[in-house]
Amino acid sequence: MFRSSSYPALAEFLGLFSAVQSVNKLHQGLNDLVMSGKTSINDLLQIYRDAVSIGEELVWADGYDAPKLAILQRLYREMEGEIRKGGVDERHHFIVTVPVADRPRHLQNCLQSLLEMCRQYGYGGGGSDEIEKVSVLIADDSKDLGNVQLNREIAHEFTRKGLSVIYFDQDEQKTLVAQLPELLKGSLAGVVGSADGTDFSHKGASIMRNIAYLKLKQLAGGKHRVLCWFIDSDQEFKVNVEPGDQEVFAINYFYHLDRIFTETKTQTLTGKVVGDPPVSPSVMAVNFTVDVISFLQQMSLLKADQVCQFHSHGTQKADDAAYHDMADMFGFKPAAQSFNYQCPLGGVHDHEACFMAFSRGLDRFFDGEHQTRRNFFEYKAGCRDTTPARTVYTGNYVLSAEALDYFIPFADLKLRMAGPVLGRLLKSELGDRFVSANLPMLHKRTISHTGRSEFRPGIERERDRVDLSGEYERQYFGDVMLFTAEELARLGYPVKRLGESEIRSAIESTEEKMQQQYGGKHDLIMSKLDELHSLLNKKEAWWNNSPDLEEAKRRFTVFIEDMEYNFGPNAAGYQLITDDGHRRDRRQEILQALMEYKDTRAAWHQVLMETAGQ
Repeated sequence: MFRSSSYPALAEFLGLFSAVQSVNKLHQGLNDLVMSGKTSINDLLQIYRDAVSIGEELVWADGYDAPKLAILQRLYREMEGEIRKGGVDERHHFIVTVPVADRPRHLQNCLQSLLEMCRQYGYGGGGSDEIEKVSVLIADDSKDLGNVQLNREIAHEFTRKGLSVIYFDQDEQKTLVAQLPELLKGSLAGVVGSADGTDFSHKGASIMRNIAYLKLKQLAGGKHRVLCWFIDSDQEFKVNVEPGDQEVFAINYFYHLDRIFTETKTQTLTGKVVGDPPVSPSVMAVNFTVDVISFLQQMSLLKADQVCQFHSHGTQKADDAAYHDMADMFGFKPAAQSFNYQCPLGGVHDHEACFMAFSRGLDRFFDGEHQTRRNFFEYKAGCRDTTPARTVYTGNYVLSAEALDYFIPFADLKLRMAGPVLGRLLKSELGDRFVSANLPMLHKRTISHTGRSEFRPGIERERDRVDLSGEYERQYFGDVMLFTAEELARLGYPVKRLGESEIRSAIESTEEKMQQQYGGKHDLIMSKLDELHSLLNKKEAWWNNSPDLEEAKRRFTVFIEDMEYNFGPNAAGYQLITDDGHRRDRRQEILQALMEYKDTRAAWHQVLMETAGQ
């Protein structure tokens, strides 16, 4: 008979949920194994695997259940102990790679969540002092020397705590690029940049990732079964759940990823994010303004001193594209209505307090937060279930060592949408070896005590004004590149080499469509801002007759001014994407990059082979 004292977590699980048919059946199977006298470590581990699979479903069966999650985590840790007792652990070693540019606080929070997640689930020794099957590569692209020092200290701190953290500094990065074969440096300048200059910071996220690929190829060369997991520094290894936007360590990421890459032919896997959207405010301006208008419209029908009514709108779900102004371009159905604000204030409070709370979050929109359309984790069929993918979320994707052959394309152009572009190319070449799984990470655009991101390329702040023009331009031409690549993939690209005329034609037709899309959204945002301005300044509105709301009213006014500054007819970003000369130059850059891609891939493959052989 099964001895509960030897396996307390498993015994607790089997006892507490004995009424569940699948658990009862598992218990009977375990007793039969024990009675047969032929129980092996593999048989026992299969029992644990079946138990955690059932336990995962029980956690989410009636909405998130914290006590059941605690039981599941104990079950995982006990299983890990049995694996260590069994001898050699043949599972994958993970190298978690974090490109970071001037975000030490984000990096600190990210690694702290990784350490805690490892402790909660124990993968590969995560319950001991040193975590054996997980290491971290910090690829630093910071410009501020103070942040460089902080990032280096963070690496040492978490190494002392049990994580093996490699700090990949800019001197080593530059050396790796400088050591590329002279005959290939020109071909790969668009992939990893050039080491000729003195300043090797702020190279851009895509170039930094590609240089990290070179380092990873070296690191993976001496290890058996390595997976390379790229994440962003403003993400954490947990998810948010309703009600109350709770943050929980609900997913044993390493366990599920190991099983997927072991049991399938997957070479590249992408997860997603929950919490803040992964897209630029450049493509969220319309729907957020619509939601701000809706908030004021609802407020106008309520009394200032009435108990807050913004705590009962839990039925709306923000799907993968609810926050995107042009969701239809990606095959999603656009949201047909505004989304309601969920007031975060606790205790009894009135609408004046809610109005002030909402106003404090308006400026965060320009750093990528969306107060009304946050994503929450939803458990579906199972974390190990995969589906064919077409987009890479560059803040959450996993590669086998072999798949490092697929670098982030067109990196030197510094366009947004690099992940979706890579995804279209991977789909064309890898087919069903490129998959997506329900393994999201929590995305936090801002630092809680400042309400702002530490650093975002293409966004400039000066006094009360924020300038998105750099990011807006990169977003527009990133969309041009993405949908051009999608059209070319239908013609067989990149496996098939296409002629210049075919590629040029695809770029020009795609860019004309983008002009129509962005032009239409520009007109719409201007009309919505006029509506918002009129609604905010109505004399009879109670918020205009309360001296306590002057600061809140000022925040609304600044928000409207920033929106007009960034999306109005004189906005620098809009001027760039409608300037004929700039458009022509960008189209030529995109053409050149697409034509050279196949040769660049060949040069990259040669370099990786030489790197692996070192």
